[in-house]
Amino acid sequence: MNVALHNSYRDEEEKEEVNLESRKVHMMAHFQDVSKQSSLHPKPAELVSQYGTAGFRANAKLLDHIMFRMGLLAALRSKKTKATIGVMVTASHNPEEDNGVKLIDPMGEMLLQTWESYATQLANAEQEDLLTALKDVIEKEAINMSQEANVFVGKDTRSSSSSLSQAVLDGVAALGGHSKDYGLVTTPQLHYMVRCQNTQGKYGEATVEGYYKKLCQAFIQLINNKASNCTDDQKHLSVDGANGIGALKVHEMESHLKKELLISLFNDGSKGKLNHQCGADFVKVQQKPPTGIEINPGERGCSFDGDADRIVYYYTDSDGRFHLLDGDKIATLISTFLKELLTQASLDLKIAVVQTAYANGSSTHYLENTMKVTVVCTKTGVKHLHHAAQEFDIGVYFEANGHGTVLFSEAAEEKIQQLAENPGTDDERKRAALLLQNTVNVINQTVGDAISDMLLIEAILAIKGMTIQQWDAMYTDLPNRQLKVKVSDRRVIDTTDAERRAVSPAGLQEAIDSLVKKYKQARSFVRPSGTEDVVRVYAEAEAQESTDALAHEVSLAVYRLAGGVGDEPKPLH
Repeated sequence: MNVALHNSYRDEEEKEEVNLESRKVHMMAHFQDVSKQSSLHPKPAELVSQYGTAGFRANAKLLDHIMFRMGLLAALRSKKTKATIGVMVTASHNPEEDNGVKLIDPMGEMLLQTWESYATQLANAEQEDLLTALKDVIEKEAINMSQEANVFVGKDTRSSSSSLSQAVLDGVAALGGHSKDYGLVTTPQLHYMVRCQNTQGKYGEATVEGYYKKLCQAFIQLINNKASNCTDDQKHLSVDGANGIGALKVHEMESHLKKELLISLFNDGSKGKLNHQCGADFVKVQQKPPTGIEINPGERGCSFDGDADRIVYYYTDSDGRFHLLDGDKIATLISTFLKELLTQASLDLKIAVVQTAYANGSSTHYLENTMKVTVVCTKTGVKHLHHAAQEFDIGVYFEANGHGTVLFSEAAEEKIQQLAENPGTDDERKRAALLLQNTVNVINQTVGDAISDMLLIEAILAIKGMTIQQWDAMYTDLPNRQLKVKVSDRRVIDTTDAERRAVSPAGLQEAIDSLVKKYKQARSFVRPSGTEDVVRVYAEAEAQESTDALAHEVSLAVYRLAGGVGDEPKPLH
């Protein structure tokens, strides 16, 4: 063997050994730090937690150790992906005394599922086993500990959020990671920052100011196309901020709107409690306006949830009846608008609306039969909807609770841009292409975002010259009812067809089918809860009485065939 070559091999081997040694030294140093810091964030013995769709959520007093450990996990995830990771401290629509935490992956999406189990593993390791659990993740994922780590941290307005977000920052630092503390931000804003950072600014500027500028400039461009019948008093919108972070951020954003949208802000956090008798969840469940909002008949109102990733709209008619426009109505308005623009622009792009089994049957019927839009049904849970929406050029998804967004494929964005910039494009096509381009920019594609969704809805209503009553009249919701049945073990229920049919226990689906046949335009399904030993029952039919009767009869079938506990379900009337 050539001597020089032999020496270069030796050099490489020695380098590798030195590398290995330095990695080990790195690791040992980090582990000493982790040990020292971890004792300042001790885990209560025997406490068991589970990372779910919403991350971890619990009473704030039980979360300090979890926050520190999620800081550790975020640093590892960053080293593994060689990208910036986000950690958001919030418990969304939960009561004020709770808090929670979720991790954000590089493109602003939810944490990869395999890493959810690492989160659970780290959170549940007893104090003396933490280093072992940490080493386990490092080895399984073959993480290079000398790789740099970058983590963005944000928090909501809960009183516990400051000390808990500090525990996250401590965790990141213990593994030698760099962190940027964004302080008070909405959950969708932090998702947005992470994506901006990891696309090197292609998606936008990773600052709160940059977020307002991008969204509001696009909104103003859209509003410039408002219909001639759109009057100034239609610029007014009442917003219920749920006494949370959303109220704070809407207030910050107002100057960027250049008076093109005039917002009256209620439940702004100055006196009320977070999510208490207000917010999107309260309005959706109680079917009534939030406390603390003054709104005249026929005027538009909307409610955010506690961390501003959900929105629902509503109004009261002249008879004082409350009308809710939920995620189904929002998805219908947005997809109809997009479908019309694609036609005007003669763009051959495939658009679809993604729903779950909870979507009102009327909305599905309207979209498929009147609008001729593809509708896809998936299992419940944002990640399933998001994933299905990615299969199309344009995917619109909203859960009935008001959480949702629109996804555009890269190819779709390119086609829209080419058409908008092509000097040979005729006026009608160019106008449609520019509207599509601004729609892409007003939407936060990373996750459901109440502020961004609100701006898009307001722009669509102005462009179409539509009142909230006309929007509501696109279709009439079928009466529906949701009930819960306590069972000894929710796992006896197994479903298929996007949770619309029960496979087990035997005989249950047959029972549901025969009950549904008794009523007009009826539909019913059951699914196990993700968190507790209850089975959720959904029913809809032509009239409320039929709906309630069907829901009760299906509950009885579940109680009898799936091991119900406690008293037999009582009729609703």
